[in-house]
Amino acid sequence: MKASGKTVLITGGSSGIGLALAQKFLENANTVIVTGRNLAKLEEVRAAHPELHIAACDGTDLAQVHALAQRMEAEFGGIDVLVNNAGVMYTFDIGKGTFPLEKQLQEVDINVSAPIRLAHVFLPQLKKSKEAAVVNVSSGLAYVPFTQAPVYSGTKAAIHFWTLGLRLHLKPHGIQVIELLPPVVDTPLAHGAAITDDRLKPMPPEVLAGQFWKGYLKGQSEILPGVSRYLKLFSRMAPGFIFKQLNKQPVPKH
Repeated sequence: MKASGKTVLITGGSSGIGLALAQKFLENANTVIVTGRNLAKLEEVRAAHPELHIAACDGTDLAQVHALAQRMEAEFGGIDVLVNNAGVMYTFDIGKGTFPLEKQLQEVDINVSAPIRLAHVFLPQLKKSKEAAVVNVSSGLAYVPFTQAPVYSGTKAAIHFWTLGLRLHLKPHGIQVIELLPPVVDTPLAHGAAITDDRLKPMPPEVLAGQFWKGYLKGQSEILPGVSRYLKLFSRMAPGFIFKQLNKQPVPKH
């Protein structure tokens, strides 16, 4: 993959992994647009990083996604790289029956439906690019579920298998499909889900972005930073063992 000269759209780019990836693309002379649902937060990010472009968009709203695509076409002539990064994670006890169903379904819509929606709507622009790519940010939990976050784990497994299919479908069109499977990363998402403890040793977002960039330039279709590579390995060699190790406390205390 070429390092520079591309127009890159990153969802969920106002903090955490998305912002770290945005900075890495910027460092290498790319035009970067970050999206999010909170315009005020996006404006704060642009104030700190004036070279970034921002666009408020809710990926669960098809009309907003179409409007975003029209804007990208009008202002930038389309995009070359789509990074599906936006996501939410909730830890809860299914057995209590008290965690709102609406939030569980929202998790599916944001983590699964939105990337599918964005890839579909932006496909015409990507097909016009000479070196296009879709980057789907899933998780090492796509290989081994973390039962405290049951819906999240399921959504990341869904993204993983969708990505495998998408890669073959888009190959004839010259569009590379890359999957980034992070471990636990030191982000607002991880802190909000209360999974950033000493045992898990969260990876700094900038370290993750650096490892992504190395794999991206090498043309790797699957990038497995940190412990994620071991989750993949053990999910094949000793699935029962790694499942038990990851889920010694299968239900959250809160």
